[in-house]
Amino acid sequence: MPCHGPHGRDLRLRGRTFSPGQTALLAIINRTPDSFYDAGRYLDDEAALGAVAGAVAGGADAIDIGGVRAGPGPEVTAVEERARVVSFIAAIRATYPDLVISVDTWRAEVADAACEAGADLINDAWAGHDPELTAVAGAHGAGYVCAHTGGHTPRLDPHRVRYDDVVAATVASLSAQAQAAMAAGVRRDGLLIDAAQDFGKNTYHSLQVTGHVSALVETGWPVLLAVSNKKFIAETLGLNGPKSERLTGTIATTAVGVWEGVRMVRAHDVAQTRQVLDMVAALRSGIPALARRALA
Repeated sequence: MPCHGPHGRDLRLRGRTFSPGQTALLAIINRTPDSFYDAGRYLDDEAALGAVAGAVAGGADAIDIGGVRAGPGPEVTAVEERARVVSFIAAIRATYPDLVISVDTWRAEVADAACEAGADLINDAWAGHDPELTAVAGAHGAGYVCAHTGGHTPRLDPHRVRYDDVVAATVASLSAQAQAAMAAGVRRDGLLIDAAQDFGKNTYHSLQVTGHVSALVETGWPVLLAVSNKKFIAETLGLNGPKSERLTGTIATTAVGVWEGVRMVRAHDVAQTRQVLDMVAALRSGIPALARRALA
């Protein structure tokens, strides 16, 4: 069994329930010309819809749509961000009526339009930088992701950031954010918390909060693990080449997080991550998908 066993409360999004011991797969589709992973491949609607179809076929439970690169880069106005994500979310909803759709934004006006178009979850990777975002989630009955960034400004890399105890600071901040989100009207069963590795953290910090993900799980809030191909994995392994080099480290980190009880995993590499989730589930249950060897 995982070190701490199934823990926490149910997570409910678009009629689906993800209970303790279950892990949902959130596939990433970036609608940005400067995406660090796909280099703008999914700005084209046809290519992006094809990527959604591939993710669903590969076992994704949900799709996360973003219109602004997380890191430094050219300014993207709210108008441009809306143009990149809102009509696309509407197109996904028309094609997949029951698919959970997440919008990755820190802007309330973008989130509001995205929820009108069919989004079920607001992935606020910048920790309430826009204080109206939780009210938008509450008004639409949408889920909401609380993230820990140490108060850093969106899209700026941290500089000489320090914490006395990054794990304790992350747990305290996320717990407070979750309570504040409920006070703003967000459903208790629609909340997740995210340590937000690399956001307001150096690699040492990201390793510490990831290695102690059980501390987040023990809060009882469903935990989102969003480590896919991040810089801290590259620096940990001493990698300087293409992003594809980070897959093994990402998969290893994901397996540990799922074993510890995270409720949702955000991933670029859907098929490989699906196998990780299924393998951990089989290790818990002792039941394989197919068993023939030495049975006859």
